[in-house]
Amino acid sequence: MRTKETAKKGLYVGAGAGVVLFALIGLLPGSFIGGIIGLSIAGSIVGTPVGPELLPRIIVGVSMILGIILAGLIFVVGSSLLGWAAGYVIDAVRAEKAKVTDVAENYNRRRDI
Repeated sequence: MRTKETAKKGLYVGAGAGVVLFALIGLLPGSFIGGIIGLSIAGSIVGTPVGPELLPRIIVGVSMILGIILAGLIFVVGSSLLGWAAGYVIDAVRAEKAKVTDVAENYNRRRDI
C-alpha cells in the first residue's frame, strides 16, 4: 500500500456521520441517562427524596454533561473507527489488485521477449 488516502477519507466520513448520528439520536438519551445517574448519586449523598438544594443540582448537572460527552465520544469514535476500517479494507483490496496487475504485466513482458 503506497498511500492510505481512502482510509483517511473513511475516517473523516465516519467522524462526520458520528456527529450527525449523535446530534439526532445520542444527545437526548445521553442527557437522560446522565441525569438518572446524577439523581442516584445525589440521592445517596444527601438522601432521598432529593430536594432543591444547590449540591444535588450541581451533581445532576455535571452528570448530565458527562453523559452527553460520553455519548458523543462513543458515537464519534465508534463511527470513525468503522469508517477508517472500511477505507483500510478498500485500500488493501486496491493494493492487492495493483499487485496482481503488475505481476501479470511483468509476466506478459517476459513472455513477449
